[in-house]
Amino acid sequence: MSVSVAEFDELVRAAFEELPEVYRDACDGLGIRTEPHAADDVLQSLDISDPSELLGLYHGVNLARKSVFDLAGLPDEVIIYRNPIIAYARATGQPLADVVRHVLVHEIGHHLGFSDDDMEAIESRDA
Repeated sequence: MSVSVAEFDELVRAAFEELPEVYRDACDGLGIRTEPHAADDVLQSLDISDPSELLGLYHGVNLARKSVFDLAGLPDEVIIYRNPIIAYARATGQPLADVVRHVLVHEIGHHLGFSDDDMEAIESRDA
């Protein structure tokens, strides 16, 4: 599966545009970017030894914990890791667009304040 950076970025953009408007609106000010893979310091801070295990990451203070009294800090962002996602899609036989969408929704879920358990419960209800 050969996918250019531009093609992958377009899959991420399309997945975001497919979200209901209420969720897109809640992402106002949220940066979404792609990287080939997580940096070594990120993997180390998460105690992950295999870089292919991290498909995406949310950095920030989720909306459930934000306050108008908070001091301004770094902008919140979602990072989607291209190479691990492509490898995962290849290994599982899932369509790349579906894996991208799943990872993006998962990381945006963290931005909205959902835990991993919350998201698993939502996905199992929708399945």
